[in-house]
Amino acid sequence: MNTPLSPAEELALIDGELARLDARRAHLAARRDWLLRLPPIPWPSAPAPPSLPVKDASGRGAQNVLLTLGAVLLSVAALAFTLVSWGSLGIAGRAAVLAVVTVGALVAPLPLLRRGLRSTAESVAALGLLLTVLDAYVVHAVGMSTVDGTAYAAGAAGVLAALWAGYGFASPGLRLPLPVAVAAAQLPLPLAALASAADPVGLGWALLATAALDVVAAMTVPRARAAWPAGAALGVAALGVGLVESAATPGASAPALLLAAGAALGVAVAWRVPRASAAALAGGLAAVVAVAGPLSPRWDTGWAVPAHLAPALALTLPAAVGAASVPAAVRRGLARAGLGVTAAAALWALASVVPSLAARLRVLGEVWAATTPEVDRPATGAAVAVTLLVTAGAAAAAARLMPARPEPGVLAVVLGWAGLFAAPVLLGFPVAAVLTAQLSVTVAAGALALRPRPGRSGVGIAAAGCALLGAGSVAVGALDGRLATVLVLGALTAAGAAGAAYRPGPGWARSGAAVLAVGWATALSAALCALSDLAVVWWAPPVLAVAAAVVAFGPRWGAVRVPAEAASIAPGVLALALAAPDRPALALALALAGVVCATAAVRADRRRLGWAAWALFVAATWVRLSASGVAWPEAYTLPVTVPALVVGFMRRRRDPAASSWTAYAPGLVATLLPTLIAAWGDPHWQRPLLLGLASLALTLLGARQRLQAPLLLGGATLAAVALHELAPYVVQVVGALPRWLPPALAGLLLLAVGATYERRLRDARRLRAAFGRLG
Repeated sequence: MNTPLSPAEELALIDGELARLDARRAHLAARRDWLLRLPPIPWPSAPAPPSLPVKDASGRGAQNVLLTLGAVLLSVAALAFTLVSWGSLGIAGRAAVLAVVTVGALVAPLPLLRRGLRSTAESVAALGLLLTVLDAYVVHAVGMSTVDGTAYAAGAAGVLAALWAGYGFASPGLRLPLPVAVAAAQLPLPLAALASAADPVGLGWALLATAALDVVAAMTVPRARAAWPAGAALGVAALGVGLVESAATPGASAPALLLAAGAALGVAVAWRVPRASAAALAGGLAAVVAVAGPLSPRWDTGWAVPAHLAPALALTLPAAVGAASVPAAVRRGLARAGLGVTAAAALWALASVVPSLAARLRVLGEVWAATTPEVDRPATGAAVAVTLLVTAGAAAAAARLMPARPEPGVLAVVLGWAGLFAAPVLLGFPVAAVLTAQLSVTVAAGALALRPRPGRSGVGIAAAGCALLGAGSVAVGALDGRLATVLVLGALTAAGAAGAAYRPGPGWARSGAAVLAVGWATALSAALCALSDLAVVWWAPPVLAVAAAVVAFGPRWGAVRVPAEAASIAPGVLALALAAPDRPALALALALAGVVCATAAVRADRRRLGWAAWALFVAATWVRLSASGVAWPEAYTLPVTVPALVVGFMRRRRDPAASSWTAYAPGLVATLLPTLIAAWGDPHWQRPLLLGLASLALTLLGARQRLQAPLLLGGATLAAVALHELAPYVVQVVGALPRWLPPALAGLLLLAVGATYERRLRDARRLRAAFGRLG
């Protein structure tokens, strides 16, 4: 470039420009740093950033889709070539194609991995693995077509699994070969068992051996984690085969050996892997069946259940004693296996007991129809009884080992009661022995409920529930015989009374015993009445005697007095219901019930029962009068009026400030109003005359004693009676007078009242004041 400046001048100019540019750059950099340190401020005039197109898929996702699609297309092409175009090539061509394509597909991923193309390498490796499967198929189709297909598949699967595993170890950058090798390794042994026509146990051995190999691979090869789920699936399948065969052929040893090996494998896995308690659980179940299977009789006899129960209980020992040398996963798994089998055995036994005990409900349809009823005894009765008692003992032992947990104690009580209560029936004892044994077990359960247990009420509640169920069942079973009914109900009554009197027992248990004692005594009274051939309506007095006994001995009940007296309402209501069809019997029952309430009302804390006694006495009187054909209303109202007036008089004596309306009005209205209504319709003169005399006396008495209620009620009744007597004459007089005379007389009356309004108003005020001074 030609320039008029000399080199020295041009160099100086360039240096100056560069110095200015450096200064400008330093200024801009400092300004930029200052702006970056400022807080973000939303500038309204700042232009919005340009919107960019949204990308629906990431670059890696698009890459994976393309690679997968390419691998699928190549696989389809390989299949088409193998199945369609294979026959057009000769032997040399076939071998060349197989060798070149397979080797190329398996080798190509290696340089791809070195270049960082992992996804592409995985896709090409998948194609190569598929080609090896096609190679195996082609080898069988061309050169080994006479070999059994299942046997060839077993061998080919083993070879391919080994080749794929070696390929995976040789190319550690690929993730696909080892999982595929694990999947292929699951086939050789099961396919070989099928090819050799092995029995189900042989197939189970093949499955179990494969599962064991999976476990070894998963534990020793860090990259073979896929062997865990495969081994678990095949192990469960092998144990399933063993369980089915053991149940189908009791006493056989071959399934037991298979299950024993499976149990050892499961425990070994749990021993090595801390979180594999499920393996110990499966191993424990297999061990139970392995031990019990060869010794187990047929399932229909029921003894197979106790045979499996014994080893199941033994499995819980490591967890029960807390053996430190046994890993926690093994202890938990074995304990859960043992408890699961024990629970299943207990449920089976309970389900077998229920139909036998429920069958006695048929007695309700034919009470006292036979003296020696048949007892339903299942074929598995002895086995059921043994199972219940053994499980109850195990639960009791667990309760001692775990005193802080209430569940074992509750289970021990329920299972023990069920076993002891049902054993006489299940073992076919005579009826008398059955009832005696069941009654004893019921009383024992009640005694257990009454035993004080601070902080452990669950056992007591369970025992009380068992005692209640047992008492009901024994009572129903005893209804088949007269003597049995009386003896059982008497024993239950005595047991309930003894439980209510047992003062150390908890309050709720004693209260329940008292209520049951009253109930059983009521049932006993009814049974004795039935034995005496009394008419049903005359059962009421003996039944009511139960309530009378409760009231008579009320203070001696102590803390359970209230529930006992509340329960005594039931026999009272039952007595009235029994006597209801016959009015004389009902009157007697009402009177006796009134006597019972009056007896209770004598005590200071039961005064309110006096009202119930009065109501019952009145009802008894009414029913008796109705039964005698009495139709006079006074006969029904006077029994109410007289006691009411006596009560009002007593109240006025205690409280002189009490109003006469409160004290006397209810009793007076109870008789005056019905008698007045009857007098208005009575054509005779006796009732109006007597009512008038009574109301006159009542009015005079109210005026003398200065009582508002008797004065007003008596005066109003007297006026009504007088009006009733004068009504016929008034009608005659009105009929004889001219029609204009009544209105004229009414007008004169209004004029007279209006003329003397102020004086009449003053007289009315004096009268009201005088009336207000009355009581």
